[in-house]
Amino acid sequence: MTKHTLIALMEDKPGVLNRVASLFRRRKFNIESLTVGHSETPGISRMTIVVDADHAGGIEQVEKQLYKLVNITKVSNVSHEPTVIRELALIKVHATAPARAEIMQLVDIFRANVVDVAAESLTIEITGLEDKVDSLVQLLRPFGIKEMVRTGRVAMVRGSNGQTTQSVN
Repeated sequence: MTKHTLIALMEDKPGVLNRVASLFRRRKFNIESLTVGHSETPGISRMTIVVDADHAGGIEQVEKQLYKLVNITKVSNVSHEPTVIRELALIKVHATAPARAEIMQLVDIFRANVVDVAAESLTIEITGLEDKVDSLVQLLRPFGIKEMVRTGRVAMVRGSNGQTTQSVN
């Protein structure tokens, strides 16, 4: 399956996220990741959606149907454009005194940060490409991952040509 990254700008209104998710459910697309947050325009949120799709025609149909949703102002498929893509993860790992030095070395190698220290655990923050996050997770598994949360992909088209904003009046 091919991963497609869509960016949708939408009005900050109740129920918009539910309508978007329902659209993908009806089309039988599995949403791999979904991130939503405020954009640079007041009253407009930015949604980054990553879906698996076998053929481009299906994803183009979803784009068209997203535009039909009342509160959606702009949709961009950035799958084949030069983009900056990042993911954030917080990983709480079991860290006994003898293991802490080794875990700290891994944290440094991956340019991650320790954001919380407890008697038996460390919480690590890492940002980067999905592969980078996956690699650190695999190396931390032998220590025992107690808890983990990942944001999913956030993406932005490189340079000034990829502006996805559109004002809503």
